[in-house]
Amino acid sequence: MKAAVVSAFDKPPRYENFPDPVATQRDELVVDVVAAALHPRVRSQANGSHYASTGELPLVPGIDAVVRDTKGKLYYALLDDTALGTMAQRTIIEKDRSLALPKDADSVAVAAAINPVMSSWVALRHRIRFKRGSRVLVLGATGSAGRMAIQVAKRFGAKEVIGAGRNPQRLNELVALGADSVLTVDRLDQASHVDIVIDYVWGEPSSKGMVDLLTHRSDRGKDLTWIQIGSMAGPSAEIFSAALRSTRTQIVGSGIGSVARNDFRKEALKIAKAVTAGDFDICTQTVPLTDVETAWTQTQDDNKRVVFLP
Repeated sequence: MKAAVVSAFDKPPRYENFPDPVATQRDELVVDVVAAALHPRVRSQANGSHYASTGELPLVPGIDAVVRDTKGKLYYALLDDTALGTMAQRTIIEKDRSLALPKDADSVAVAAAINPVMSSWVALRHRIRFKRGSRVLVLGATGSAGRMAIQVAKRFGAKEVIGAGRNPQRLNELVALGADSVLTVDRLDQASHVDIVIDYVWGEPSSKGMVDLLTHRSDRGKDLTWIQIGSMAGPSAEIFSAALRSTRTQIVGSGIGSVARNDFRKEALKIAKAVTAGDFDICTQTVPLTDVETAWTQTQDDNKRVVFLP
């Protein structure tokens, strides 16, 4: 079969031959891939930088997809880090990690949306005790996952959602998604009243932004939860001890390993239903899998999630 194949971590995948999948366990199914999205998580898998990477080469990247079984039934499937991901004509899924989809489900929308929606959805459901009426700041709000986080926070009953990012023009677009206000990342002192920060940025912007926010906090006895989800600006951030000691702040991470595997599956089913119901504003760009090498290296529009069609 044909697939996007990673042969070296410092090179993009190439469209070439890969061995046909063979199911070896009772709960496995060989399925046709209908649509597979290019998430930041998939890029880190393909370059070997993700903490869950096995280091095995060659590999086919892809951690989820909309797939079709031999009877024509559609599923959304989650995969672990394996040498055979979803960016291929066919792949192997586990029955207990797949969700049946309606016949009329928009395969591209489901493939594009569930992963970025899940990042904030699971964080607010399983990593903290989210309360209706909370005030939320989304740091990195102009990216695909950040745009979804605004919608998720509003869906869960946030009283106020602030979108923060670098690009003023793209920030202004967030109001239509439910953001009550927007800020550039150098003005986080103006969000000193928030209860929760959902952080997709990390690195130096988060380090500086945390100090700006905490030092301007009018009520330092009020709880603040900083949820670290993504690291677009860097894998590490300098955290100043005085800022933490002088306020009631906790930092938690949300991702693979911090949430039970079965919880991801349960929430994915709810998200799939919401996506198929049209509850989220989703921007996508479809690309034939044959063009994976070119699409991988092109500058991407952060507003749109690339979805490969095998």
